[in-house]
Amino acid sequence: MSKIVESVPNFSEGRDEAVIQKILEPLQKAEGVKLLDSSADRDHNRLVVTLIGEPEAVKNSVLEASFIAVDNIDMNSHQGEHPRMGAVDVVPFTPVKNVEMEEAVELSEDFAEKLAESRDVPVFLYEESARSPERKNLAEIRKGEYEGLEEKLQQPEWKPDYGPARPHKTAGGCVTGARMPLVAFNINLDTSNKSIADRIARNIRHSGGGLRYCKAIGIDLAERGIAQVSMNMTNYKETSLYQVLEMVKFEAERYGVKIIGSELIGLLPAQALIESAEYYLKLEDFKPEQIIENRLLEDL
Repeated sequence: MSKIVESVPNFSEGRDEAVIQKILEPLQKAEGVKLLDSSADRDHNRLVVTLIGEPEAVKNSVLEASFIAVDNIDMNSHQGEHPRMGAVDVVPFTPVKNVEMEEAVELSEDFAEKLAESRDVPVFLYEESARSPERKNLAEIRKGEYEGLEEKLQQPEWKPDYGPARPHKTAGGCVTGARMPLVAFNINLDTSNKSIADRIARNIRHSGGGLRYCKAIGIDLAERGIAQVSMNMTNYKETSLYQVLEMVKFEAERYGVKIIGSELIGLLPAQALIESAEYYLKLEDFKPEQIIENRLLEDL
């Protein structure tokens, strides 16, 4: 039976269309790989790509795209709303079919080694690939961002897992690892006051005493004139999308603010939406087998 993994590399470029297309090209042409989605955001100044395929083919195509990103993105002039520490900011590998988490860990380690050797980029391992507890959390590794990376790498406890203990002169550093599916979920507010989004994010994220598997920050969407609560849901099975939506709604009401919309970045498992449908439709005794598409896919 075929093996399938997913990778969702995040590149620090969301504005230069020529560079974006260069990065996407090897992902579009690679055999044994299917590019499912790509999302470039000007405010975040970030390109998020989702692809699936055979493990080695996925790893090799992401490596090729990463080499292009390192060669074409200069972090010294990079500005954007999203936290980042490098041109190839984070590259997760997720088991999808007939792949154990240990295999995804090995993929991330091989990716890290080859990126470090080929482009002299310091690489950290996170989540299931982390070699110490303090490196499991992406936010901890990325704290200080690109601007603070040189100082961080001088600390013995932050020696990279692969590559030199110094930033690449234009591409900074990279984080990679194996993890379960993550849902990138953003909620837009009817205010341009970013400080309100910051306060809501602080209250709903786990580190601030909020929801266990929610990471959140406030974002200024300048081009739209609104603020956004930008979130990564690291375990949709334990913290549902409807839970975070309701909590943001509750917190926003304290400031006289309403939700005007939400967005998904990349893809998500169907179950994450099914649970929200069950909640809002108040479905009783609902089973996933009642969805026509699920029944059609049973024999595939």
